[in-house]
Amino acid sequence: MMKLAAEIKLYDGQGFSGFGPLGLIGKTSDDAPNVFATFISSAVGLMTLIGIIWFVFIFFIGAIGIITSGGDKNSMEQAKKKLSSGVIGLVVMLFAILIIGFIGSILGLNNILNFQLLFGLLEIK
Repeated sequence: MMKLAAEIKLYDGQGFSGFGPLGLIGKTSDDAPNVFATFISSAVGLMTLIGIIWFVFIFFIGAIGIITSGGDKNSMEQAKKKLSSGVIGLVVMLFAILIIGFIGSILGLNNILNFQLLFGLLEIK
């Protein structure tokens, strides 16, 4: 069950603490690398979701621009530039995800790109 903002306790009598998974460092059996990996995984997953939505939006706008160009070369070129920039952005995003996964495996953070965990956290209960 989700807590309301007023129900989140930031002061526990011993000092201020954060909320969510980062606020539990040192108070549970989770160690810091796992919490860090979970945080990075959630951030990368959220940025990936936003990037995919942005790609679809740009691709859609570019396609509409091509359809409505009516043979005008200038508007056709602008629409093609939108399409190509959308595809380039998607490819750059995918390479960034691969690089983050590679760096995580070098540092020993095996679950740094656990997208299933992200969507489990976003599930409304």
